[in-house]
Amino acid sequence: MRRLVAAGVLAVLAMLVGAAPAFAHAQFEGSDPADGASLATGPQTVTLTFSDTMQQGFNTITVTGPDGAQYQAAGDPKAQDTTVSIGVNPLGPAGVYQIGYRVLSDDGHPITGQIGFTLTQPGPGAGTQAAAPTAAAPTSQAPVAQAAQEDQESGGMPVWPWIVGAIVLVGAGVVVAMRLGRSS
Repeated sequence: MRRLVAAGVLAVLAMLVGAAPAFAHAQFEGSDPADGASLATGPQTVTLTFSDTMQQGFNTITVTGPDGAQYQAAGDPKAQDTTVSIGVNPLGPAGVYQIGYRVLSDDGHPITGQIGFTLTQPGPGAGTQAAAPTAAAPTSQAPVAQAAQEDQESGGMPVWPWIVGAIVLVGAGVVVAMRLGRSS
């Protein structure tokens, strides 16, 4: 019986060691301006820092003011090592500005998030209004379509190979334990 338990423990350890690369996706680490910061004047750039090298291209950063206008500079964000940055046009009204991002790490995994900062003194900028959204699918189908799109864009490995691998490992452990038990 002890051998059966030992084989099971070894199978679980092998499964966890094999799953380690799946947990190695890049993570958001910080920003300039910092999340929640209060600023008297608007920043000239927004820089986001991640735990892994980021890919150039395929990155989006938006800076949206309390008036709903966007203040990020025209052009694509620039990726360098573990940071992605974009220029910021002069900000407008005082209030909370949201920085939304969708960036792509070197491992091909998209990272999406949102942070914010507060502008305490109004600036001279006017921003640009965001493009109007296109016609959406009927509301009853929208959540399903959005979930399917998120699944396709997750960039992660499906779960089923891990389940099959675990079953095979446990089965092999049981067979080895039974054979070792007979030979004793």
